[in-house]
Amino acid sequence: MKFAIGNDHAGLELKKYLINILNEMNISFTDCGANSALSVDYPDFAAKVVNEVQDKRCDFGLLICGTGIGMSIAANKFPGIRAALCLNEFMAKHARLHNNANVLVLGARVTDNFSAGAILKEWIKIKFEEGRHEKRISKICDIEKSNSHLVTLREKDPDIYRIIKNEIARQEYKLEMIASENYASLSDIEALGTVLTNKYAEGYPDKRYYGGCVNVDMVEELARTRCKELFGAEHVNVQPHSGSQANMAVYFSVLKPGDTIMGMNLSHGGHLTHGSSANFSGKFYKIISYGVNKKDYKIDYDEVRDLARLNRPRIIVAGASAYPRIIDFALFKSIADEVGAYFMVDMAHIAGLDAAGVHRSPVSYADFVTSTTHKTLRGPRGGMILCKKEFASIIDKMIFPGIQGGPLMNVIAAKAVCFKEAMTDEFKIYQKQVVINAQVLASKLMKYGFNIISGGTDNHLMLVDLTCKNVSGKEAEEVLEKAGITINKNVIPFDAKPPTVTSGIRIGTPAVTTRGMKEKEMEQIADFICRIISDPQNTSLINEVGEEIHKLCRQFPVYSHLV
Repeated sequence: MKFAIGNDHAGLELKKYLINILNEMNISFTDCGANSALSVDYPDFAAKVVNEVQDKRCDFGLLICGTGIGMSIAANKFPGIRAALCLNEFMAKHARLHNNANVLVLGARVTDNFSAGAILKEWIKIKFEEGRHEKRISKICDIEKSNSHLVTLREKDPDIYRIIKNEIARQEYKLEMIASENYASLSDIEALGTVLTNKYAEGYPDKRYYGGCVNVDMVEELARTRCKELFGAEHVNVQPHSGSQANMAVYFSVLKPGDTIMGMNLSHGGHLTHGSSANFSGKFYKIISYGVNKKDYKIDYDEVRDLARLNRPRIIVAGASAYPRIIDFALFKSIADEVGAYFMVDMAHIAGLDAAGVHRSPVSYADFVTSTTHKTLRGPRGGMILCKKEFASIIDKMIFPGIQGGPLMNVIAAKAVCFKEAMTDEFKIYQKQVVINAQVLASKLMKYGFNIISGGTDNHLMLVDLTCKNVSGKEAEEVLEKAGITINKNVIPFDAKPPTVTSGIRIGTPAVTTRGMKEKEMEQIADFICRIISDPQNTSLINEVGEEIHKLCRQFPVYSHLV
């Protein structure tokens, strides 16, 4: 038998008394804190104890606060937990005998030490009485299962459940600074885990090839309507499973194999689907790439115009995955019009900024706008296409039946939730802070001697040239990960190193801003990065910074109640 023990400041002295009793009885325990009389929040310690019980590292939990009421409420929010506040031995006996309670809760201000000790001893002595009570406990479990998919998952596949819990902890206690990642809201996650995943719905609202689509029709119509309103688009298709498939659908709609696409060079900040030879776009089409100039590492619009005039592309693609500056969509549009090309913008990275009016919107300029719904938009992983009305029919037909079958209706529901969240004033404030945070972080890194490509950023990301630090992007990614900062190695313009090594790293602020971090924390993060990169082989330093990062993350929780 093993206990996990937790308390707030009011329960500290009673905990010490009860620990002596457990020691006398030779019963092992894990002390989850708190271990000082300073004021703390009891839910934090309830969660620690409950996790020990949920993951079967301990058989029982013991929680102590002033009255026991707060700890009881907090503990019973967790699946699989039956926490019982006991004021006497009779209650302890029947909590175990009839209710199979697995967490004992005591109130230090309502129960004296001697009585609490007697309650604990009674709890330890009594075993659950199976038979008629077992049926009632099963009904409690059924209620839990109906409200939490992870309860069933923990029972049916503990291996996957454990991995998911570990990933929750990774996201909770590390600094997520990959520019293309963010934290989806709990509402998005809830929509993703619904029975909508069961429904096949090939086709579109009111034009399905399957029956029983009345509810999913409403879901998709809500998603389309909200997206059109959010971005001011004439037509929207929310069915693409990813941004790459959204791009594919546009190309397949208006191009023939061998036609010319002009897009941003991958090594200068473009995306695979903008013409990389390793991608379908580079295999099916003739590719003309534009990039940035060596003087300021910004898009060379004169080169774009010259290349367009010379090669007469069928479509010109703007948008990037590692470009930190505002893109002049109006100028791109004028170039496309001059050479008779379609104009497409891949706004996957800046969709949230565009929705909030923080970045120049491409919707009024482009024939087609493609995007993901995660990244700065902070929704589920998926894609979408916005286009002029004249292209609505060919886009819809290319998504289905052209390149996809049944849409993922649970994901589309989460997209609808995301679009609604993006219409709020809170979201606009968030996006402004994303940019402020990126600019503060970039500025601080430059003060530490880092070379920021283009000298700063206008959006959510920065590209860092590590050449002057004598560290490769690959090495930086690995050592920062050890300390608790997740970034990705990234090629820089005119990079001498291969893509598997790189001279740079890409850093983004969407996820840390979602946590509520602001300018002060960006300066701390810059300090963390500088210390690690300056001495990447110093294990003790890495551990020291890692502890500081863990402490910082605890101040800005995201999914802490799920850990």
